[in-house]
Amino acid sequence: MTVTQPQPANGAAVLALPGRLEAYSRAPIYARVPGYLKSWKVDIGASVQAGQLLAEIEAPDLDQQLSQALADLLTARANAALAGTTAKRWQDLVKSDAVSLQDVDMKNGDLAAKTAIVKATKANVDRLEVMEGFKRITAPFSGIVTARATDVGALINAGSGKGLELFVISDTHKLRLYVSVPQNYAAQITAGTRAQMTVPERPGRTFTATVETTSQSVDPSSGSTLVELAVDNASGELVPGAFANVRFDLPLTSASLSVPASALIFDSRGARVATLGADNRVVLEPVTIARDLGTVIEISSGLAATDRVIDSPPDGIGKGDQVRIAPGSTGGLLAAASSPAPAGAKADESK
Repeated sequence: MTVTQPQPANGAAVLALPGRLEAYSRAPIYARVPGYLKSWKVDIGASVQAGQLLAEIEAPDLDQQLSQALADLLTARANAALAGTTAKRWQDLVKSDAVSLQDVDMKNGDLAAKTAIVKATKANVDRLEVMEGFKRITAPFSGIVTARATDVGALINAGSGKGLELFVISDTHKLRLYVSVPQNYAAQITAGTRAQMTVPERPGRTFTATVETTSQSVDPSSGSTLVELAVDNASGELVPGAFANVRFDLPLTSASLSVPASALIFDSRGARVATLGADNRVVLEPVTIARDLGTVIEISSGLAATDRVIDSPPDGIGKGDQVRIAPGSTGGLLAAASSPAPAGAKADESK
């Protein structure tokens, strides 16, 4: 066996995780009015500006509704004008007692009702004129057309319930990067923390991302916290939906110690290491693993820098086993172990 001492861990923890890129703003575009697609003006990959025309819808039913509403408005205005003239005449007649005050009140009430009908009819016309404007599908913001799911002549349903999205506009000048961070690192990653990111399609290129926010919760199914970072993409090199490799350089929160991975013992009691006590007997210490670096394990608690750790302990090693240090060994100390001898028996020195 070899006996070694724990070494101080590096001053920074490198946390490498997968992530996914998403557009900073993404808007599926639905129709507000039913009809048939008259024409589309842009295809996938096209760069559009806010308010730019994307497509036009032909809606004959809506056109007829507007025509009817305009006719109703003319009728209502004519009726209101007649009611106003009649009310004025009856007000003149009441002065000569030709009509009763009750009749005058009725005519004034009829005028008020006809005037209200004009306002209601005008509101309906205004509503339909706004709906007419929805026959023109425009971009809500500047970005890239990342999807088109319609064609000329297609039947268009209004809304997002029954209707299918016609286009998807994505703002890609900046991207959101989502990373699931293990629970034990989540507290170290806060708003403003920087990370380095690479993508497979850009070998040799490294991008900088900055943490904007975290979910402030742990997903019980994965034991991780969702972290959102922002990545500048003014050059357009990155695309939404892409996989990314993300690296966080985090300071160690405590004085961690590193030991060879082969020194760890895993059993029903968890992770432990075998150390030598002052009398060269085995002590099994439970430890907490901070990071697994492959051949080296960083331990956050359970060990002291002065502990003597047995590397590659044999199967069956137990608490209290006697260890004989080989004479003249230095650095990685050589040792031999023997189980505690029964009372009155002499330990086998050859073990």
